[in-house]
Amino acid sequence: MTEKKEMGWNFDNSYAHLPETFYTLTNPTPVQGPKLVKFNTELAASFGLCAESLRSDAGAAIFAGNEIPKGALPLAQAYAGHQFGHFTMLGDGRAILLGEQITPQDERFDIQLKGAGRTPYSRGGDGRAALGPMLREYIMSEAMHALRIPTTRSLAVVTTGEPIYREEELEGAILTRVASSHLRVGTFQYATVYGTVDEIQALANYTIERHFPEIESASNPYLSLLQEVIKKQAKLIAKWQLVGFIHGVMNTDNMTINGETIDYGPCAFMDSYDPATVFSSIDHGGRYAYGNQPVIANWNLTRFAETLLQLLHNDEDQAIKLAEKELKAFPSLFYTHWTNGMREKLGLFQEEPEDKALIDDLLNAMKKYKADYTNTFLALTFDELDGMVLFASKEFKDWHKRWMLRLETQEEPMESAKKRMRNSNPAVIPRNHRVEEALEAVVEKNDYRPMDQLLQMLEHPYEHTKDQTEYAKTPVPTGSYRTYCGT
Repeated sequence: MTEKKEMGWNFDNSYAHLPETFYTLTNPTPVQGPKLVKFNTELAASFGLCAESLRSDAGAAIFAGNEIPKGALPLAQAYAGHQFGHFTMLGDGRAILLGEQITPQDERFDIQLKGAGRTPYSRGGDGRAALGPMLREYIMSEAMHALRIPTTRSLAVVTTGEPIYREEELEGAILTRVASSHLRVGTFQYATVYGTVDEIQALANYTIERHFPEIESASNPYLSLLQEVIKKQAKLIAKWQLVGFIHGVMNTDNMTINGETIDYGPCAFMDSYDPATVFSSIDHGGRYAYGNQPVIANWNLTRFAETLLQLLHNDEDQAIKLAEKELKAFPSLFYTHWTNGMREKLGLFQEEPEDKALIDDLLNAMKKYKADYTNTFLALTFDELDGMVLFASKEFKDWHKRWMLRLETQEEPMESAKKRMRNSNPAVIPRNHRVEEALEAVVEKNDYRPMDQLLQMLEHPYEHTKDQTEYAKTPVPTGSYRTYCGT
């Protein structure tokens, strides 16, 4: 029996057809004792992979990079990026792309090993990853998928049998990450700085063919590419804001062209509502605070537009005008997605002039009384208006009367509004204290039960089951919560 039939790998390597400027062929560095500790059975099945075979020692060897599956062509991708506003040459310093799995539905997904050893872009690093951050990405990316937010996903995590050294000795691990592609704004920035016009065009053509084939015949396909990327990012960032997700490190190398959330380092979900909320330990100035995410997305998209100028028009001034026109559309696109999402969270159907004030006044009251973002909307959904200081305030009582009047005057019945709210307000999110609790159990005690239970609760966030109630509870205040990039 062939390996393909045994495990289901069906690799293609279209990225390797790009000019060699964009990658370096390199194999993962083998590890001593790979052990599979987390495997995504549902995702594997959707990719046409055999879960039983991949759970074996042979599967662990592939996920660790010790064995290269047939048809794979391992490489490290080159890219650059603005990190906290400063341009830097980057690249896959600890990740290796095995290739692209072609699914039974004829879809294409990158299969990447994160923490697979040094590459030409490691910049002095060891190319490895610790178990805690890799499991954190597994939890967060799968939670985002369940929340119906475009995201990379996690197929597997293996421990390596080798320690890594940061501030202390940690258990090494490798995450198998899946993405529609790993094309980033930073990939285009790299091409602009280090490549030729022909290489930029080759990258743009590849991106269009892979992600936006419907615009290949457009009169100006590169302008259409800019338009499509802006649309995807406006929709993505709105979805982040609607669930209180804070990415934490929105560098241009962490913005994908296809509109998926990528890189779950210092990310977290907001508890008490405050647009100034920052969790990242390295974001001292609040550049990537919750309330700044739409602004930073627009800034990143401007950097993307700059990389396309030579393709947009032969005359630079005209190219700039074309790009500026498209970039000006981002704020209104984002606001439309966000306000529509807020209407859904509040059970509103038709658009009314007073909706903006209704939304803004609720959020302002939530900020004033430090109300939990997720649980405020849950309480409104199920009419359980107790237990929060917010609900006893005059501001909220006045707001609630206006909201009820708005609900009663719309054509749709109240039950339709409540159904809309239940489908838009998650019962659970990956609460920061629950994520830390799960990771600590694994790292300190080798106990995966809390993580497994958390993943089970997060799998269907809009079902609103009794089992999810415990996971909806807010943490006891213990000071400022901080997250770290995991490198």
